[in-house]
Amino acid sequence: MLTTTHRLLSLTTALVVASTGFAFAEPSAELIAAAKKEGTLTTIALPHDWCGYGEVIEGFKAKYGITVNELNPNAGSGDEIEAIKANKGNTGPQAPDVIDVGLSFGPAAKKDGLIQPYKVSTWDSIPDSAKDAEGYWYGDYYGVLAIGVNKDIVKNGPKSFADLAKSEYANSVAMPGDPRTGNSSMMTVYAAGLAKGGKGGADAATNGTAFMKSLKESGNLVPVNGTAQNMAQGTTPILIDWDYNVLAMRDKLAGNPPMDVIVPADSVIAGVYVQAISAYAPHPNAAKLWMEYLYSDEGQLGWLKGYCHPIRFNDLATKGKIPQDLLAKMPPAEGYAKAVFPSLEEQSAAKAVVAETWAKEMGAQ
Repeated sequence: MLTTTHRLLSLTTALVVASTGFAFAEPSAELIAAAKKEGTLTTIALPHDWCGYGEVIEGFKAKYGITVNELNPNAGSGDEIEAIKANKGNTGPQAPDVIDVGLSFGPAAKKDGLIQPYKVSTWDSIPDSAKDAEGYWYGDYYGVLAIGVNKDIVKNGPKSFADLAKSEYANSVAMPGDPRTGNSSMMTVYAAGLAKGGKGGADAATNGTAFMKSLKESGNLVPVNGTAQNMAQGTTPILIDWDYNVLAMRDKLAGNPPMDVIVPADSVIAGVYVQAISAYAPHPNAAKLWMEYLYSDEGQLGWLKGYCHPIRFNDLATKGKIPQDLLAKMPPAEGYAKAVFPSLEEQSAAKAVVAETWAKEMGAQ
């Protein structure tokens, strides 16, 4: 299990040299043929600007000639689980084959019988702490929570969670969505709780909810989801989200407006997302081939291009498979030095608190 003292994987560049190709075990000809016969893969909750998924999806389609049916790109982890439940007997286009969810959702989905096991050919290079031993779910990438700032509107950006309470940030602060259904927002509440002295788990969630309530009461928290459009229009000039989302937003806006990306000094929370195949996948072979692609060198570097640290990062670095220019676009490694990974138990306890208290404390339905 990942613990709160588990540090972010080393970002040392000494091991990194540019590679001219990808070396990974090809999926079997039988799997490729079976996937092509199915012809379609149905994904859910994969925005093209999240972890470089736009290019990753196109790479998969180009390599194998399989159609990708993309459901609800802006769904949260909880929505993905509900989509599996709602389509147990449905083999049509609304039934997802695969999911990409926050770490705590993997074990819960396994317990509920919603996902099926499959071990990719690069299985041994995925850290044991980030995968289910039986292959029901496995980590895909990770990042840390960061603060994105519209510099045209906010001249002096916040450097910490504590700063967000300052009066100068009235009508400015936003999260990506509801913490009861979205993992990035859930972990934002968690990180805020640690910054306010929470000890982790339920305590962090309680403190974080109280902090968000205070931001709402002061008028600093905006009741609008943070998006690139809202950032550009100034509706949400300060957004807390995973670093890879904020960095991708910065690139998308291309200086209009200019953005700062800040790792908060008082609480650096890292989060792992996991992949899994639906137990009711209408296209199980296409789903397995998708997993093979994601965990190949090519797929892993596709995520890194989107600012997400792939779960096989250390393995790729040791083998000299990471081009230096990709690392040069990431924030300095020093900003990640204090990052911690909340354990599954801590996340589950925190989610339970938020599920029970968020609506009451925040007046949210």
